[in-house]
Amino acid sequence: MDDSWEIRRYDKSGKTEWDAFVRCSRNGTFLFLRDYMDYHADRFHDSSLMAYHGGRLCALLPAHCEGKLFCSHRGLTYGGIVTDERMTARLMLELFEEVIRFIRQNTDAEKWIYSPVPYIYARYPSGEDLYALYRFGACLAGRKISTVIPSGTAWGFSTLRRRKVRHALREGFVVLQDEDYASFWCVLRDNLMERHGACPVHTLEEMLLLHHRFPQQILLYRVCDKSGSTVAGCVLYVTERVAHVQYIGSTTEGRACGAVDLLFHHLIHGTYADVPYFDMGTSVEEGGRVLNEGLIFQKEGFGGRAVVYDTYELDLC
Repeated sequence: MDDSWEIRRYDKSGKTEWDAFVRCSRNGTFLFLRDYMDYHADRFHDSSLMAYHGGRLCALLPAHCEGKLFCSHRGLTYGGIVTDERMTARLMLELFEEVIRFIRQNTDAEKWIYSPVPYIYARYPSGEDLYALYRFGACLAGRKISTVIPSGTAWGFSTLRRRKVRHALREGFVVLQDEDYASFWCVLRDNLMERHGACPVHTLEEMLLLHHRFPQQILLYRVCDKSGSTVAGCVLYVTERVAHVQYIGSTTEGRACGAVDLLFHHLIHGTYADVPYFDMGTSVEEGGRVLNEGLIFQKEGFGGRAVVYDTYELDLC
């Protein structure tokens, strides 16, 4: 039996094999497909790896190099090792050893920054990498808290959130699923700048490109008033197990009249009631060191509780 390992750096000739593995993997999502990863190839020096064991592709590592750092791809929300059903704890320990050797021999990196795929996205338990991180001495370097609802056993909305939903209905607000990203992006940009002094990570053009590449996975929902104007909305990234809120925004009118509450009621208890998890996104600043208590209070009022998005640091010197 051939137990040899081969680590290869990804290049475009491996796109078909890479994508096929992601689709059949235990813990891969559409974010790891090359048509998603490569849309911002000009901003990230891709250093993704493909790992073969006994001549068979057994794992992928979406990654890029950034100075002295070898990172889980920072153009993605998460980016740990993607595996199939044949990965075991022993093989993962071997794989970590091989990847570390490859990084040392082929890059100038002094640290490996690793962001595992949160467990809610996995089709089957896939925590072997977390054990390997511990065994190789990795340290927790960052932790973001996201608010998630297990849809099938959702606790329901708080009294305040239910009252806000009724308010929105009295105002005549309606929820639409369409492709008017331009209308929502105006609301989102103003909202982020006013409340956080920030801009969306994606430009409108980038989001339209990604939506057209993944029309069933990237979806826009808008809340409109009686005149048809957008008063709130969100962009969802929908995978097999998780409906994840990538962006959300509302106008002053929308916030005053419960537009977001109506939107989440429509999505959580209606459209995505059969998806295992509804992830409302993180509520932290400064990489997780500051908790936005007002924002997470609102999300917890919808019945959500914490799932963490972690980052680990492994010294390669």
